This record gives sequence, structure tokens and C-alpha cells, in this order.
Amino acid sequence: MNDNREQFGSRLGFILAAAGSAVGIGNLVGFPVNAAKNGGGAFLVMYALFVVALCLPVMMAELAMGRATQKGPVGAYGGLSSSTSKWRIAGLMGVLTPFMIGIFYTVISVWILGYLFMAATGDLAHLATDGTFGGFVSSNYIFAAMVGVVAIIYLILKMGVQDGIEKVSKILMPALFIMLIGLVIFVLTLDNASAGVEFYVIPEFSKITASVVNGALSQAFFSLSLGMGILITYGSYLSRKTNIASSAKMVAIADTSVAFIAGLMVMPAIFSFNPSVDPTELSDSSVSLIFVLLPKIFLALQASIGFIGASIVATLFFLLVFFAAITSLVSIIEVPVAYLMDEKKQTRQKALTTIGIFGGVLTIVASMSLGMVGFLTEMVTYGGKVKSFFDIIIDIFYDTILPLNGLLVCLFVSYRWKKHNLNQEMSDGDASYEGSLMQKYVNFSLGTFIPVILLVIFLNTVADKFFAYSLFGL
Repeated sequence: MNDNREQFGSRLGFILAAAGSAVGIGNLVGFPVNAAKNGGGAFLVMYALFVVALCLPVMMAELAMGRATQKGPVGAYGGLSSSTSKWRIAGLMGVLTPFMIGIFYTVISVWILGYLFMAATGDLAHLATDGTFGGFVSSNYIFAAMVGVVAIIYLILKMGVQDGIEKVSKILMPALFIMLIGLVIFVLTLDNASAGVEFYVIPEFSKITASVVNGALSQAFFSLSLGMGILITYGSYLSRKTNIASSAKMVAIADTSVAFIAGLMVMPAIFSFNPSVDPTELSDSSVSLIFVLLPKIFLALQASIGFIGASIVATLFFLLVFFAAITSLVSIIEVPVAYLMDEKKQTRQKALTTIGIFGGVLTIVASMSLGMVGFLTEMVTYGGKVKSFFDIIIDIFYDTILPLNGLLVCLFVSYRWKKHNLNQEMSDGDASYEGSLMQKYVNFSLGTFIPVILLVIFLNTVADKFFAYSLFGL
């Protein structure tokens, strides 16, 4: 136990911080669209099932690894095996992955901040104009917004775990939830909103296919920040009195609740804007929904609630998404920062500076790959598509490596660290865990079907992304 290790000041602080890492852009817009495109209520049922049956055991394992060693991914893998173990490579992947994910997440956060500013200044007509988004992402304005985002993240992380991450989470997460509820109440008053709710929540089990199952499973796994090294790092900030199993359940409930409620905002709004819409034809891209479709919905609201009312709704929405992006980005960047502090013995400020320099350069390069620089915009071709540097980061580090990292966690905990050590760690702070049904299920699932499922997801993602081939024949 490292007595000098920073720790969360309270269980609530940890839950809100971990929920903040999980609640992101994917929850607020990606989840509702995935649900709408994949059977509505049937997707929700499967998503909830996968969260409980597959994601919770992996989440508990990651938290236990972090708390047992008081280290981030590299230190956790190394400390629970041996300092020279090849498992440290898995830990390095758990650090590199969030660092690279932080690059594209910063870029998206910059776009959100820019749209937030334009919405707040009443420029809805411009936001809703075709071509605005493409022009904005390739303009010099994004660099000014980038400075703002980086400054916010730097200030939060500079203050540390309790005074930075925890305090900000205690402010932003309740604020996010209040804004979300407020927007849901408003949207449900719109014409034809009930059709969106009906499509969203009523299951149509006949629509369930292998593709729908895979989509629900992937959404559940990615939504809870599994495989990113975040939960291992946050676990290292937990006291030994913390009940890991109970805390993990609360994080999963908070994350799933926000995702579900977000659907009650997005889907009724889409049906109100276009009553004849076919949700199955909506874009798979959360980016397209946020920056192309929803601005048109906000502009159309002017006819019913006036210019000021529509501007307020648009501003609240982009502020909501910005808060979600910031809470996720803070947790993502904390992983490589903690690595430099733990393994390279850097101070927090020096680690932030190091990450800021390297991450800043890559973020600028990623931004310039979206139309500014031809070589970066059309960098490589695979899977039958031309990919930019920005696309490559998403395809490799977000879509592909996350399930692989989750697979490695399962194998490590079950066959290297051993289940009896996991049980002992989980029992600290929860005397009832040893011998419980939960313990038996976690031990069994982590060593059997969960790694098999994650392996299939990984292989299918590689085949689909890089070779345009689906293992499911879809």
C-alpha cells in the first residue's frame, strides 16, 4: 500500500468520477441512435443484459487490479506478476490506448466547444446550413477552441484527484443530469414526440440479428470505459474500505441511466422534426447526428418557441455534450499522466506538460487531417476506404484495441494473478463477497465465456475495419 498515493475522498466522489468517464458522447447520441437502428426496446434489453452479465465482471477485475497495486495499468500488470513480466506490455497498451483515444476525443471536444459558442451567440441558421460543419473543422477557428479545451483539462488534472477530478465530477455530473432531464421534459412536449418514445422503448424482438447483438455488446463494453486503463487507474485511487462490487454496480447503473434517458431526448426530437423518419436509416456516426442533424432540429424549433427559446435549447444541448466530453477526457488523460508519475517518477505538473506537448502535436495533426492537409486527409487506404490520420486513430485505438485490452484483463486475472487473489482483493471492503453467488459468477465468467466473446469481437472488428469482411456474414 502506497501511503503517499492520491485517493478519492469519498465513495460518491469515485462513483461520479467513474460515471463521468463512462458517460460521454457515445451515451448521449450514439446509444439512442444504435438503439433506434437495432430494434428499439429489444436493443435496450440486450444492452442491459450485457452490462450485467459481461461488463460488470471486467469492471470489477480492473478496479481490483488497480487497488491491489496502487498503480496504473503498467504497474498493475507488473506488480501482480513480476517486474520483468511480459504482461507489462499489456499494461503499456493500456496506457497508449487512452493516450491516442484522447487525441481524437480532444478534437471532437473542440468541435463541441465551437458549436456551443455559435449556439450561445444565436447563430442557429449558420449551424443548420449544409457545409457548415465541413467548413468549421477545416478552419483556423478550431485552434482557438483547442486552446480552451486543453486549458480546461490541464487545470482540472493539475489540481489532482480529490481537488480536481473528484470535485469537478461532483459539479459536472449532477449538472449534466439536471440539464438532460430538463431537455427531456421539453422534448416530450413537442408534436409527435410520443412516436419517438414508442419506437425507442417498445421491443421488436423480430429485429434481433447477429448484427444487433454485436452492436449491443460493443456499445455496452465501450460505454463503460473498459479496456482503456481508466478503471485500473481509478481503482488505484480507492481506499481498502471501498466496496468494489457495489461501487461498480452504481457506476453501471448511472451510465446506463444516462444513456437511456438521452434516448428520450434524441429520438422524440428526431420524430418531431421529421414524423416520417426511418430511424434505421440514420447515420451510424454520432458526429453526424450532433453537428449536422440536430442543429437543423434546433433551427426548426424557432417556429414554435421563437428564436431565443430555440437558441437556449441548442445552447443547453451543446453545453450538456461538452460537460460529458470533458468528464470523459479528464479520465482518459489521467491514465498516461498517472503512468509518468508512477513509472517515470515525474511530478504531476511535469507529467501534464509532457502529455500536453506530445498530445498537443498529435491533436493538431489529427485536426489538420480533416481537410486542411491533403496527405493527412488521404493518408492510407484499407477496408476499401480512404482513411485520414484521424480515422486511423479511431479505427485502431478505439474500435480495435479496446476489446483486445479487455480480453487481456480477463486472461491475466484468471490465469496469471489467479482467481483466489482477485477474491481476496474484492473481499476487502465487502466481507460478504467471499463465497457469494457474485464471486462464483465473476470467477467463472472471467475465465470462460467473456474472453471468448471479446476475442470474437476483436477478430470481427479487424476483419470488418481493415478487410471489409464480417465474420457474421453481414
